[in-house]
Amino acid sequence: MMDIKVLGTGCAKCRATVDLIEKIAAETGAEIALEKVEEMRAIVGYGVMSTPAVVIDGKVVHKGSVPAAEMVRGWLA
Repeated sequence: MMDIKVLGTGCAKCRATVDLIEKIAAETGAEIALEKVEEMRAIVGYGVMSTPAVVIDGKVVHKGSVPAAEMVRGWLA
């Protein structure tokens, strides 16, 4: 199971990122544990200054925008 965190303060792009990951995980049958991290101290702890950001198994894989659907599919493959 992949541990995925979406870092962001709850803005529309952050919510869209969570929705996109949930949708593609459901489509592909990928087993994920998805968590939203909204506390700024925790976000900065990952070295992220622009949100939304995506962390998979402890590694920042994307930051600053909503990822493309194909990018998310690649992560979950």
